[in-house]
Amino acid sequence: MNTTTVFPTDPKWEGEGTSRIPFWAYTREDLYKKELDQFFYNNHWCYVGLEAEIPNPGDFRRTVVGERSVIMVRDPDGGINVVENVCAHRGMRFCRERNGNAKDFFCPYHQWNYSVKGDLQGVPFRRGVKQDGKINGGMPKDFKLEDHGLTKLKVATRGGVVFASFDHEIESLEEFLGPTILGYFDRTFNGRKLKVLGYRRQRIPGNWKLMQENIKDPYHPGLLHTWFVTFGLWRADNKSELRMDAHHRHAAMISTRGSAGQATGAASQVTQVSSFKETMQLHDASFLDIVPEGWWQMEDQMPTAVMMTLFPSVIFQQQVNSVSTRHIQPDGHGAFDFVWTHFGFEDDTSEMTERRLRQSNLFGPAGFVSADDGEVIEFSQQAFETKPEHRMLVELGGRDVGETDHMVTETLIRGMYEYWRKVMEA
Repeated sequence: MNTTTVFPTDPKWEGEGTSRIPFWAYTREDLYKKELDQFFYNNHWCYVGLEAEIPNPGDFRRTVVGERSVIMVRDPDGGINVVENVCAHRGMRFCRERNGNAKDFFCPYHQWNYSVKGDLQGVPFRRGVKQDGKINGGMPKDFKLEDHGLTKLKVATRGGVVFASFDHEIESLEEFLGPTILGYFDRTFNGRKLKVLGYRRQRIPGNWKLMQENIKDPYHPGLLHTWFVTFGLWRADNKSELRMDAHHRHAAMISTRGSAGQATGAASQVTQVSSFKETMQLHDASFLDIVPEGWWQMEDQMPTAVMMTLFPSVIFQQQVNSVSTRHIQPDGHGAFDFVWTHFGFEDDTSEMTERRLRQSNLFGPAGFVSADDGEVIEFSQQAFETKPEHRMLVELGGRDVGETDHMVTETLIRGMYEYWRKVMEA
């Protein structure tokens, strides 16, 4: 008789390794709440946006940290503040616009008024209402405006990118990233002023960690994304490296574009990497019109693609001339919003801007490449929900964790769950 429990009530991760990840890590709502607390609201910097999105005093953009609504806003002094979108009075999410410009913030419920720095400035009927010669109501005598401002997050900016944390005791952003990942971050965000080119947004019905995994996974791009392998943009036999921070939570996948099409002769037997269709050609070759840029150079490297995953909330992507941020916004254990911000640099020529926009069509919810990822994440989550006692295998390249000079491995996923277990099981 089969006594296997399909829906375990208090499951434990068996063993010490991370090469076999239980399905219940993606299905338990109680576990998800703990993840929000441990990874999004404490001890971690989370991405909130780009400085270029709020160039002028009063400019704001509404976004999230975890599931908490926050507002990134430029104050009159030019500084950047991030405040929680929750009125200090009755808890209403008062800001409904996704972006705009404001001299201050009003909660429509009772008209409590806040500065763009989050300080409470005005409370209607604070001193009561005069009627028939007497004062009715009003706030208590010991009520002080300065005690009831919006929740303010700690803010860090670097290279035009804005991070925030509810944890004001958190280490510096630079320490959080670590020297290896910081080097790749600074490669892209090297001080040139950024220019926003556009946004894409999609809802993916899967656990938020699956997108972190997806961009830490060099196994699938040349198999799932037939566009990549056919045209040589990302192949398992490209010159490549996989790098991590000391905690194994952040990672960078670095690849240099090879030749398009199928390997032939002895090479085909070695690489075992083939095109979906060897004779396939683009009607518009401009999608592959790649112009090397000086900032790509890093020591002796000139990568055509660098995919950085900063745990828990963001991916920074360079795919040839297209550059973008990809913000993971969880919504329950089984869904997340995925927001793409495509950008360039203020000193780009009009030709380069056009090239970046053209190549951005490879990505996003309807992209030639990225549409595949959302679909496989959805189908995976469906299986996890029906069989939470089962587990996945991530044993390509072994069961250990370490950096490599090739992409035939799942080491970055194992590394992320090594960190996940350390935090969640503490």
